[in-house]
Amino acid sequence: TSYHSERLCLHHKIRIMHKCRKIALLCNNVENMSCSPLSKKVVDGTKTRRVKTDHLLRVEDHDFTMRPAFAGPAVPVGVDVQVESLDSISEVDMDFTMTLYLRHYWKDERLSFPSTTNKSMTFDGRLVKKIWVPDVFFVHSKRSFIHDTTTDNIMLRVYPDGHVLYSLRVTVTAACNMDFSRFPLDSQTCTLELESYAYTDEDLMLYWKSGDNSLSTDDRISLSQFLIQKFHTSSRLAFYSSTGWYNRLYINFTLRRHIFFFLLQTYFPATLMVMLSWVSFWIDRRAVPARVSLGITTVLTMSTIITGVNASMPRVSYIKAVDIYLWVSFVFVFLSVLEYAAVNYLTTVKDGKERKLREKAREQSLPCTCGLSHGRTMILDGTYSEADSNSLAGYTRAPMATEEPPEKQERMVVHLSLDNESTGTKKKGLRGFRIIQNTHAIDTYSRMIFPGAYIFFNLIYWSVYC
Repeated sequence: TSYHSERLCLHHKIRIMHKCRKIALLCNNVENMSCSPLSKKVVDGTKTRRVKTDHLLRVEDHDFTMRPAFAGPAVPVGVDVQVESLDSISEVDMDFTMTLYLRHYWKDERLSFPSTTNKSMTFDGRLVKKIWVPDVFFVHSKRSFIHDTTTDNIMLRVYPDGHVLYSLRVTVTAACNMDFSRFPLDSQTCTLELESYAYTDEDLMLYWKSGDNSLSTDDRISLSQFLIQKFHTSSRLAFYSSTGWYNRLYINFTLRRHIFFFLLQTYFPATLMVMLSWVSFWIDRRAVPARVSLGITTVLTMSTIITGVNASMPRVSYIKAVDIYLWVSFVFVFLSVLEYAAVNYLTTVKDGKERKLREKAREQSLPCTCGLSHGRTMILDGTYSEADSNSLAGYTRAPMATEEPPEKQERMVVHLSLDNESTGTKKKGLRGFRIIQNTHAIDTYSRMIFPGAYIFFNLIYWSVYC
């Protein structure tokens, strides 16, 4: 018995020694870990118990079909806008397209939650369908949509005290009442209007959260035809006879049209066509094909310019500034054609009268020059060709008899004598005499009247519209 007892005590001692050694080794390891910077234990958040967001916000415990503080004062909803881009301005449809970030701020105590860090929670568009949000819409909008690539561009941020930030990215096409009476030297002011659809000012009070600073724009916004002068905000009440008064917010922006494009495409071509029509005043009045074709070409070109400008504009019932310029230019071109018609008609009438005078002159007795060895008599009326004019060189001019009537005195009876020494000089003089005879007085006056009147019109036009 004593032997067995001794063995049992020895066995217990050995077990106790092993345990002590293990404990000492474990304490050693713990002490070494506490000294190492990597010894701190990192909490694995994936293994902790989560609290459901719906339960945290108590969405299921409230009726969010009702506005906050129902039957109480109006809910103040602050709004601010960041304009991302002005996509297009359409004169034909009289509208504009804008992409913007629209943000709403309000307080809903039903969404408050306990938090020790006082940090907000951010959600996407899925929670928006379960809570109350302001029903803001765009007045006079034609098309609008919320961007949904890659998901709906909606953000909801809730703070522990119940304050809410609701932001969405929207592209909207809205009407803009434009006045084209000064087009293309015009400035246009367009407005984007925001309003609650269902809640009157007794239930919901829309306001700009930071006044004029509530509207911000991207510095890179630019348009091809317009210069963006300024953005500003305003607000007022809108009344509907059936439903009542509503708060309405306005985003106003002013655009000034770039004139250089229209100078190159409209004004300069029209001016050049008018100047081209004046060339016919320096062309011989007997060159009928040249002057008629030039006049018709300029008239058709002006018609094409007017048609092209009107094709890109709405069919307004009033006169635009560009219409005044183009139609006055068209009138100048058309008058140049009528001027040649008048010249040609008067020339034809004059030629008919002179032809009759020549026939009568042949029947009457003319001063006898038959005795002159180197002389002859001709009636020069400006209707001879250059060969006939050259054949008159070296002859002298004599007046008509005084007893002839005035219309007959317009004839020039020329007594010509051959003189071989001065033949060349007199040929040149007669050619210049023929050119003067072939230029009608109307052409001479038109060379000064048409350019002077057009310059005067331009001075008045640009002083009024610039």
